[in-house]
Amino acid sequence: MSGIGVEAGAQAARSRALAVLRVRGRALAAALLPAGVAVILLVGGSTGHLVGPGWDAARIAVSALALLVLPAAAAVALVVARARPATTPTVPVPEESAPDLYRMVRDLADRLDVPAPSAVALTPDCDSWLEDRTHAAHGPPARSAPDEIAGPHGSPAHRRTPVAPVLVIGSPFLWWMRVGELRAVLAPVVAGTGPSAHPDIAAARRFVRGLDAALAVASAPGRGPLARVACAALGWVAGLLLRGCREHATQMERGVAAAAAERAQAVDYGLRIVAQEQVGLAYAGWDRLLTRVALPAWRMGRWPSRLDAGVVAALTELSRRDRLAEGFASRLGERPACDLLEEPGVVDEATSLLAARLFHGGPAEPGPDWAPVDWQAYPEEVVDRTWRAEAARLHRVLDSLGVRPAVDPMAPDPGGPTLARVLDHLAEPSAVMPHQSPSAAEEAPLEGIYEDDEDTDPGTERSAALAAGLSAELAREEAGAPRGATSAGRGPESALWDDDCLPLFPLQPPRTGRDLLADHVTAMVCCAAVDTAGAVPALDWLDGPSLLLDGERACDLAPRVLSLIEEGDPGPLRDWLATTGIRPEKPVRLV
Repeated sequence: MSGIGVEAGAQAARSRALAVLRVRGRALAAALLPAGVAVILLVGGSTGHLVGPGWDAARIAVSALALLVLPAAAAVALVVARARPATTPTVPVPEESAPDLYRMVRDLADRLDVPAPSAVALTPDCDSWLEDRTHAAHGPPARSAPDEIAGPHGSPAHRRTPVAPVLVIGSPFLWWMRVGELRAVLAPVVAGTGPSAHPDIAAARRFVRGLDAALAVASAPGRGPLARVACAALGWVAGLLLRGCREHATQMERGVAAAAAERAQAVDYGLRIVAQEQVGLAYAGWDRLLTRVALPAWRMGRWPSRLDAGVVAALTELSRRDRLAEGFASRLGERPACDLLEEPGVVDEATSLLAARLFHGGPAEPGPDWAPVDWQAYPEEVVDRTWRAEAARLHRVLDSLGVRPAVDPMAPDPGGPTLARVLDHLAEPSAVMPHQSPSAAEEAPLEGIYEDDEDTDPGTERSAALAAGLSAELAREEAGAPRGATSAGRGPESALWDDDCLPLFPLQPPRTGRDLLADHVTAMVCCAAVDTAGAVPALDWLDGPSLLLDGERACDLAPRVLSLIEEGDPGPLRDWLATTGIRPEKPVRLV
């Protein structure tokens, strides 16, 4: 039954590929039609058969039309053939740096009876796919390869086809999954090299990718008036052809996926069911690590150099807290897939830098303002520096608003930056709020203030003015910061996307005024806790920056900060400060 399913999917994909190629053929016929009619009219006139004023006018009109259509069609065809298709930014993995990984992939291809991928690359995402990079602009020349899906009634056994596509693997999979799990997850992906080797499917894919690349060329900005007219015509033709073959291309890819999935049924089927659970777990941990841990570091000009190792720590912590699966410890005793790499640390560092570039728009290379940070130094170099930078920004805005500092005659630096200044300013004089005991909602983690909420208004008038000032100050700082992308730091793949479009996949929308204000007030509280109560900054693998008081994580600060900025009531926060021994009247150290 498996062979029948593979053949059915392959035949469906091939028929749809032929439909795509028929769209290309009809476009070519439409471009040649005026020239063919013009030839007939000219030959008829020269032989004395099509004579008369009407035929003469038709000859002139059709010939002029042919002279316009042929060069335009040739130009469109040239752009479609020469335009560089989009390529996903990845970290290439040469065979000499991962011989065991290549050996596993080739063994998997042999078991599936398909061509092995031509190369392996890593992407900082939880996904895996095949990517054709055989375009003349960035790929090797074509070579002969066996036809894997034509069958006994198909085309000849050997035809000139492009080299096999590149296997792109999500880097979190390598670090989190075991070797057997990775092989099971990659089986349906590698099985797709069989349909990719078919000449008709390969030609249809090249045509569709060429049209997509031509649309990108047509939409490129910064052109003159004549060029814009030509690009508009190119975009119209490419869009028309894409609409004509869109449904066929979609069904072709579905047939290819069905054939690949059916072929992979015979390889590690039971293990693949278990491995799919790890795929979802890896995605959850990776997303949490990026948004809660990596993003604060990126905003400080630091990029964690071991993100993939961090996702293992985050998922281990998640499994420990939630008790996800029995036998978890025994699973960790198996060989991790990252052991298939000769130097996992070097690959992890390259992938981490690419992740910062794609998700945050960071520079292509490390520099003085874009330095790597390891996990041991994260609390000091990221958490503490972030708190003090935000506290300094908060006091600068208070200075610009004319808020007088809170003076403590007993302090070594009377009038210095204190938490009391922030509390006194945000406290609404008319607000009379009863001090209630902490509710269940106050057990939210410190980072709960980062999450979105339907009510994004800061609350009181003073909070709104301070939030607006913080937003303006932060915008000025970002406008004055140097651009991250540098042409000197671009590799061959980094030139395939526009630096002006970075980040390609932003993790979070811009923070609202309430979020900014809450972040800055929380940072000021944390600075006061570190300087006056012996607290220490720390890293929580699932929630990012955290504050440790007497070795315990502060989990009840967020609702008290929100009560201050939304209602102007400093009572809950003052009670918490008194309980924890934090001195709001003492000046704190800023950066």
